[in-house]
Amino acid sequence: MRRRDFLRKGTAAAAGLAASTKLMDPLAKASETSKLGPIPKRRLGKTGADLSIIALGGIVVMDTEQPFANNIVAEAFDRGINYFDVAPQYGNAQQKLGPALEPYRKRSFLACKTLMRDKDGAAKDLEDSLAKLRTDHVDLYQFHAVTTKEDVEKIFGPNGAMETFQAARQAGKVRFIGFSAHSVENAFSMLDHYDFDTILFPINFVLFSQANFGPQVLARAHEKGMGILALKSMAKGIWPAAQKEHHPHSKCWYQPAALPDEASLGLRWTLSHPITAAVPPGDESYFRLAMDVAQKFEPIKPEEEKALLAGASGAEPLFHLAKA
Repeated sequence: MRRRDFLRKGTAAAAGLAASTKLMDPLAKASETSKLGPIPKRRLGKTGADLSIIALGGIVVMDTEQPFANNIVAEAFDRGINYFDVAPQYGNAQQKLGPALEPYRKRSFLACKTLMRDKDGAAKDLEDSLAKLRTDHVDLYQFHAVTTKEDVEKIFGPNGAMETFQAARQAGKVRFIGFSAHSVENAFSMLDHYDFDTILFPINFVLFSQANFGPQVLARAHEKGMGILALKSMAKGIWPAAQKEHHPHSKCWYQPAALPDEASLGLRWTLSHPITAAVPPGDESYFRLAMDVAQKFEPIKPEEEKALLAGASGAEPLFHLAKA
């Protein structure tokens, strides 16, 4: 569904959401946010780069008109965001982000990904991404969604994608190399195969408390001194069957935490761990809330964490550990 159609059909729902959550119109908040300091930055592992504690994920600009993409990227940069994350799988996000980010490219950190596991496929993906993003290099290139043992074997096998990554690094088209994963077991396998600069992994209050999914990866990556980037910080769980096909957040394949309190606490919970930054959901309302939280970030308090984790009880986690 095109964004303008979604917005038109969801006007009534959006009005109710705004009333119930007291989320303010972006224009009305301009004077408020301008009084705050910029979104803080943290060092990205051993890279020497400093990233804003949240990113603008490419899904935010996917299927939007170019003026909207230009404006939200400009706003994000003005509020202190220098970390931008995108992938070929995010529809037309690269085509929208490229022109929008161009004025800020030299002062930003651009991360991209590929699902290709072979040398030639990854090379083609990288060149296509560079062209669409209007840049001669990406700061971080990542193996996207490493899911299976076969993925790992292909990446590091003969004519595997790692050959492209290393060649691109030598050619100056890639500064740092990382990966994203939604499997503890395959994350460990990737870490055993190569000294990666970064990992992008779910660091989420429901996953940690209800599935023991993530703390072991976080500990291992921290031990290695890697740059740790977080996914799903504002996620709650799987959509109930009755809402799976019809829900108000078309850019969230999972059920996000409730706006604004639970989602805010979820993000603060994630950012209170030893990570560099989190990538919020691509839904505009969640991204805007994430900017607000980040701009006035405070570590989560024990009583807040207790309440947040109590609310996680009974939620169906998005991911689980592999059965022995």
